[in-house]
Amino acid sequence: MDSKLTLKLNENVIERAKIYASSKKVSLSRLIENYLDSITREQNDDFEISPFVKSISSGKSVPDLDWKTLREDYTDNLDKKYQ
Repeated sequence: MDSKLTLKLNENVIERAKIYASSKKVSLSRLIENYLDSITREQNDDFEISPFVKSISSGKSVPDLDWKTLREDYTDNLDKKYQ
């Protein structure tokens, strides 16, 4: 059953969303419904999703990481693996 929902959003965001929805040939209501469905759907926790992938899917910024340490850890693991 569909219900009506009133939202207050920035006018610029609304206009960009309308253009996006139109280019995808979908209604703005359907676009918002699909987004809300995707972020509220139960997650399967069989495996952990990296913070980077989560940030891409949610639109949030990528978390600050110590890339030097990550690279060293990665190379250490490769060294151990191929000794």
